[in-house]
Order: sequence, then C-alpha cells, then structure tokens
Amino acid sequence: MDGYQVNATSSIEIVTGLVKSLQAMNGTTWHDTFVGLWIAALRLVQRERDPIEGPVPRLDTRSRRYDVVSSIQLLGDYHSLLSPPHSVVSLANQAAAKAMLLVSGINVGSAYLDCLSMNEMPVNCSGNMRHLIVEACIARNLLDTSAYFWPGYVNGHINQIPNVPPQMPGWSAFLKGAPLTPIMINAMVSTPASSLAELEKVFDLAAKGSDDEKISAATILCGASLLRGWNIQEHTAQFITRLLSPPVPADYSGDESHLIGIAPVLNVLIVGIAPVDCVQVFSLHGLIPQLACSLLPICEVFGSCVPDVSWKLPVGDEISAHAVFSNAFAVLLKLWRFNHPPLEHGVGDVPTVGSQLTPEYLLLVRNSYLPSSGIVLNDQTKRRLSEVATSSSPHPVFLDSFPKLKCWYRQHQKCIASALSGLVDGTPVYQTVNLLLTMMFRKMNRGSQSVTTITSGSSSSSGPGNDDSSLKPKLPAWEILEAVPFVVDAALTACAHGRLYPRELATGLKNLADFLPACLATIVSYFSAEVSRGVWKPASMNGTDWPSPAANLSNVEDKIKKILAATGVDIPSLAAGSSPAATLPLPLAAFASLTITYKIDKTSERFLNLAGPALESLAAGCPWPCMPIVASLWTQKAKRWFDFLVFSASRTVFLHSNDAVFQLLKSCFTATLCGASISSNGGVGALLGHGFGSHFFGGISPVAPGILYLRVYQSIRDIEFITEEIISLMMQSVTQERLGRLKRTKNGLECGQVSLAAAMTRVKLAASLGASLVCLSGGLGLVQLLFKETLPSWFISSHRSELGEEEDGSSLGGYALAYFAVLCGAFAWGIDNSYSASKRRPKVLRAHMEFLASALDGKISLGCDSATWKSYVSGFVSLMVGCTPPWVLDLEPDVLKRLSNGLRQWNEEELALALLGTGGLDTMGAAAELIIEMQ
Repeated sequence: MDGYQVNATSSIEIVTGLVKSLQAMNGTTWHDTFVGLWIAALRLVQRERDPIEGPVPRLDTRSRRYDVVSSIQLLGDYHSLLSPPHSVVSLANQAAAKAMLLVSGINVGSAYLDCLSMNEMPVNCSGNMRHLIVEACIARNLLDTSAYFWPGYVNGHINQIPNVPPQMPGWSAFLKGAPLTPIMINAMVSTPASSLAELEKVFDLAAKGSDDEKISAATILCGASLLRGWNIQEHTAQFITRLLSPPVPADYSGDESHLIGIAPVLNVLIVGIAPVDCVQVFSLHGLIPQLACSLLPICEVFGSCVPDVSWKLPVGDEISAHAVFSNAFAVLLKLWRFNHPPLEHGVGDVPTVGSQLTPEYLLLVRNSYLPSSGIVLNDQTKRRLSEVATSSSPHPVFLDSFPKLKCWYRQHQKCIASALSGLVDGTPVYQTVNLLLTMMFRKMNRGSQSVTTITSGSSSSSGPGNDDSSLKPKLPAWEILEAVPFVVDAALTACAHGRLYPRELATGLKNLADFLPACLATIVSYFSAEVSRGVWKPASMNGTDWPSPAANLSNVEDKIKKILAATGVDIPSLAAGSSPAATLPLPLAAFASLTITYKIDKTSERFLNLAGPALESLAAGCPWPCMPIVASLWTQKAKRWFDFLVFSASRTVFLHSNDAVFQLLKSCFTATLCGASISSNGGVGALLGHGFGSHFFGGISPVAPGILYLRVYQSIRDIEFITEEIISLMMQSVTQERLGRLKRTKNGLECGQVSLAAAMTRVKLAASLGASLVCLSGGLGLVQLLFKETLPSWFISSHRSELGEEEDGSSLGGYALAYFAVLCGAFAWGIDNSYSASKRRPKVLRAHMEFLASALDGKISLGCDSATWKSYVSGFVSLMVGCTPPWVLDLEPDVLKRLSNGLRQWNEEELALALLGTGGLDTMGAAAELIIEMQ
C-alpha cells in the first residue's frame, strides 16, 4: 500500500489480525495459512520486481516455528515465483554460496563472501528468494543453518576451497582492526554488513570517533546496509535514529546547543536518509515516530541560526546552517506528509488532511513507547522501539518544546484554513517580505518600474543592488519561512495583474527556493491552499506565457485509454477540436512551472519529493484534463518517468466520476469471479495481474483492476457510495447462478450437492473480496458505519428485483451478506480481544444485534426477501458462534435470548442453543431451559 506506516507494531498487529481472521473464517490450519501468506508475499515481489521508473519508493527492501519451517520448505516447489528482483540477485547468490560452502564442510566466514566472485565458485550458485528468506529467518533466530541441508536447497558440493584473499578492504578487514581508508569506505558503503558485530563497531565509531571517523561511519551506515541489508537493516535504521539525537555530553558547558558542534555528521546522516527509498525503510521498521522526534530538535536549533554559521567538511566543501536546516526540514515533512489540500478538497493518491499524520500524533506514538507510559511492552518489536525512543530522551517530548517549529506549523494550518491575511506595514515580517522580493526579482525590470514593487497594498521595495550576495537576507530560517506565504502571494498577485511575466514568476520562485530550499515546503503549502480555493483566473498553457503540453498531450491521452481499457471506463477527449484550450488554474500553473525548473539529480530529489505528491494531488483534484496536462509537461522533462506519470494521470479519471468507480469495482468482481464460474483465469491472480506490465509487454499496457483500485481508493470522496455499490455487486455476483436450475441437471441430487458446494465457494470468494474492498477503502470507520447504518438500511429497503424470485438464490445472497459482514468485523476488530481496535467492537456490535433482535420480534418491518433475511441472521449467528465466540460475550444477555427465540421459530434449535451456550454465565439458565424443552 502507498504511504508510510506510523509504526511497525501497528502494522504487525494488523497483519497478524488479518491472518488470524482468515484462518478462523476459512477453517484452515496454521500451516496452510502460512503457506498462503508466503506465496502472497512472493507474488507481491514478483509483481513489483521491475517497477516503473518514477519518484516513488521501490520494494527491494521488503510463532509457530514448525509451520514456518515446513512452509519455507514448500516454497521450493514454486520456482516461477522465486526468481529475485535484479537489485538483490547478488545477495541471493551469496546466500546460496554460503549454504553450499557450509554443506560442503568449508567455512570461509560470511564476511569474506562479500569479496567472493561467483565466477570463482566451481559450481553454479544461483540463489533465489527462498535463500534470502532463509537467511533473514536465521538472522532472527527463527531457523538455524540446518536449513542448508534441506533437499534441493543447494545444487551440489564443493571439493576445493575457493580462492579467497586472507584480508580484503571491506567489512572483514574493518572488523579485524584495519583503519578506515577511502577504498575500504567505498567497499563498505556499496556492500551491506553481514553481522551485527560489524554494524555495532561502525556505530561506536560514528558516536565516539574523531570528526573524520564520525563522518565516514555515518556515510557507511547510510549505504547498502540500510537499503539492501535484509538481515541487519532494522539495526542500521535504529543506529541512524540514535545518532541523530545524541545525548548532551556530561562535560558540555556551552551556551548553544550541543548539536551545533556535530553539524557535519548530522548533515551526512540526514542527506543519506533523504531518498524516498530510505524513508520507506524507516517506515517499514516502525521508526517514523522516533525518527521525527530526532529531527525536531535539529530543525529547531539550526533553523534559529543565522546563515553566517557554517562548517567545513573533510572534502573541502562548506555547509551552512540554512543547508542543515533545509535538509532536516525536508525529511521531517515527508514523515507526516503535510503537503496536501484542505479537507473538503481531498484528492490525489493520499488521504485528506483530516486523516494525515501530524507532528503531535507522531510524538504521541513515540511517547507511548517510553517505560513511563504504563504500557506493558511484552512484544520484542515494541521493546526494540522502546529502546530507540528512550535513547534520545527518557521523558515524553511535546511540540511545545519546539516553539519555532510550532509557530510555523500553526501558520501552515492557518494558511490552509483561510485566505492569507495579517501582513502589517512596518513590522519585521513586512520588511523580510520586501527583502525577499528584491532578491527574487533583482534582475527583472520593466521600463522604469522595478518589478519588485509588487507587495500587497501600497508597499514598495528598493530596486536591485549591484552585489547579489548583499541582497540575501542574513536571517534565521524560521524568520524567512514566516514571510514566504506573503512573498508568494504578492508574486502570484502581480502575475495575475500583468505586472510580472509567468516566466519571471517561475524564475523568482526558483531563486527563493535556491536561497533557502526549505522555502519550498511553504510554497507548497500556499499553492495547495490557493488551488483549492478556486478564486484565481485560469492560465492558458500556450507555450508563450506558460509552458505548453501540446507536444505529447495526445500521446498521453492514448496511453491513458490503453491503461483503462480493461475497466471499460471512457475518458473525456483531449483533442483540440472538441475541448477548450489547455488551461490550468493560475496557482497550479505556477506550481507546475516551478517544479519543472528543477534538475532531476540527487540534490534536487529530496526537495522534489516534497513538491511531487502535492503537485499530483492538486492536479488530480482540478477539473479534467488538468492532470494529463501536468503529466504532459513533466514527461517532456523526464522521459524515463513517462509510464509513471501517465499511470498517475489515468487514476484521476476515477476521482471525478462515481460511474467510473462503479465500473472499476465491477471489473474487480468480474476478474476475481471470472464470470459464472471460478477457474484458473479468476481469483487473486486476475484481480491483481502482473503489476503495471510495461516492462513485460514492450510498452505500457492495460492494468489489472485491483492494481488500479489500490492506487485510487484513498482519494475517492464518497465512501458510503462505495459500500453500497460493493454490496450490490456482491449480491448480483452470487445470485446469478440459481441453485434450483442446477438441481434439475442429470443425477439431480448428487449434482445439486456439487453445485451447492461450488455456489458456496463463489459466495465466500465474493464476500471476501467485498469485505477486503470495504476495509481497504474506509477502515474501521466505514465498517462501523456498515453495521450501524448501511446494513439496516439495506434490509429495510426492497431488493426483490435485484435478487430474483428463486428462494435458493436469495438464500445464497443472505449468506453472502452474513459472511461479508462478519469478515468486515473480523478485519476491523479482530476475532478476539487481542486487537487494539477490539475495544470499539461492543458498542457497534450491540447496536447491530439489537436491530436483528428487534426485527425478529416484529418491531421493525423489512423490505428484503424473507429467505435472504433468514439466511443472513442464521449465517451471521452461526459464523459468530463458530469463528468469533468472543463477540458473543460482548452482547447483552437479553439480546441473546431474543435472538435465540427468533431462531427457534425458524426451527434452528441447535443454533439457538449454541448461541446461548457461548454467551457465558448470564445465558446458562436460558440454555438449560432450551435443552429441557428440546428433550
């Protein structure tokens, strides 16, 4: 899924809960469940093994012991799924070689494998995904090296020792005490550590070594050990987090922060983790809250320094306080993904602002791992995260501890909530605005009037000076950021009134961002708000005033149509003769023009990663065809991102039309259920396909409907509409095949029984898909709404024409609804009380069961078919008793007795007794009375 995870514990808890729910609902063994989970993971890797090129993270980074062992052993039977992605082929080969050497009785040490060429091995040592999985399990004490002796794990034996040098310039030499040299540093950066001992030694050097050693060690930690070190990656991320928040030295007595003295090593670490791949690693290991807490004091301290403060690096370069601040600020903002439009205009590939991570929430999560929080950390992952949190400070940390950052954040929220105001003539902010405008437009004069006379109201600023450096304000970064919204507003206003050419506007904004890269964050914030307000006139993208998308707009349109071909969705034509000229809202045009002035290199990447998601979400929310226009502009600059940009544009079709969303959902059901029967062409494989497919079929191709839905569901506005349509599609899919018609075939009774089994398989598959889509789309909130409002409304309304008149078909529909509802609840709340969300279950479940009991008592009139109603109630109760018995204990005894009485009226005495028997002591008397009556 897209987006960063807040912490690993919640992610692990979610996966655990989902697996337990599926195991209970399907009645499978844990062994079968593990096998299914492994295969699903391998399919994910294979599906994304060659992802399309774009500014998105890659997936290269990604008990019951006996079930784990046998499941991994069975993976050897799935050769087609085991070939590794290109980026980890060498690691897989090394893992296979390590196993072969040990099986052959040769131990050269794992560290030497880094320097061992596979060409030196006398036999083939091609590794696969299973070798990497086994190595990861061995590193976590889930397996031991006896796994190397599994049948088929290695291809043969080695009779001679490979030619391995006694000492190599890499991890092995470093562990034996060799000093760091440039050659050794490069080798350790490009090759992941093979043991925790190696990593710990580098960490000690980064914390306690000389200044040069600290920088070298920090560079090593941000290398291959972080990105490709499957077995030690989590330790690397923890060490980096701890290094970013060093404790105050015991003998420190300076007036300024102790962080000032270690600025160079901090900057190396921050720049090293800035790429989106690295941020994804911290997310996968649950370290986002801890990392944010480490970056907050860095931003507070260096954002308060004047730019005259600078440090020299060993290579001779010089970094300023502005640079350290901007780098840290950019990473921090990625962690809570602030750059999205207001709540009422939630669009793009992310949830709306209301559901975004906030700095307060990240700190709250971080504080919850402290021993003082009172939470019992009985899980190894939680204890590990607690150690990392405590290493920076044993006390809770709150946003009030960072007044400068808090002030900026409040201004950011105010900017989004309402139109810009509050600039007063003569104030320090007003003076800073004029200084920045002078710097931005110093070389742009029109006649005798300086272009810098564009501030709001009657203000003006002095003309450009002769010395460019003299025009740059010598102010701390926080003071500059405070003025930036007013600066951008003044510049955009001048452009709208013809006092500033569009190209001058883009150049001026780029000058501002180059002066203080952190300004880009506030520029993003301002443009996000202004695009959503819709008060600016449109800009004509004609190639004269603004850049033109005409060169490849028609090609983008053709590719979008090709991508959506499998969903049956039509897109509005972009042809010149049938649509208005290409236009964008003025703030979006300015924003897009600014972004395309950046080079696509490592330096610009960490700042483009701030602007990119906001640009996409804003363009997606504007009227069609704004997103294809933006994609066309960017594909002219970054041709290798063509597939990614076109795919992003294709997703926006679903954001503007509920009919398109319905068609996509319908395609998901059709692909999964494969028409009237379930065959080898249906199921999850057809739902998700092979990813984007452009690398497999020689150019971008139609995408499986499930892949499309995974990319658009977060930004669909009408969530309730989705639930209703999912229920409708699910009911249609399970009632198409009438059981009565099947019973009339040859060998009627036997064939009818087989058809019933097939029909029930179809029911469960359709219900599972429906529940997955609902929980994916709206999570816990949508599931609660399902039980409280959607399902009761559905039963009260009439659906006879939809279900047909045959009782057997209606019964199947009712059971599908029951399985769907229980599965939704199991996904959201868990099947027992171990899930953190289970505490929200009783209130919602009681309300739903009260509705069922009242309908059985005759207090509520139903509009649905009676067969559907009966099969739903009996099916729901049966699943609850058999699969989720803790749910029964959440219910009031009176409701259980009323449900039991209703079931007895339908001759469901055994189910009624099972319900009372599961209800605990309060219903034992009623259960005993029922037993006596039954006898």
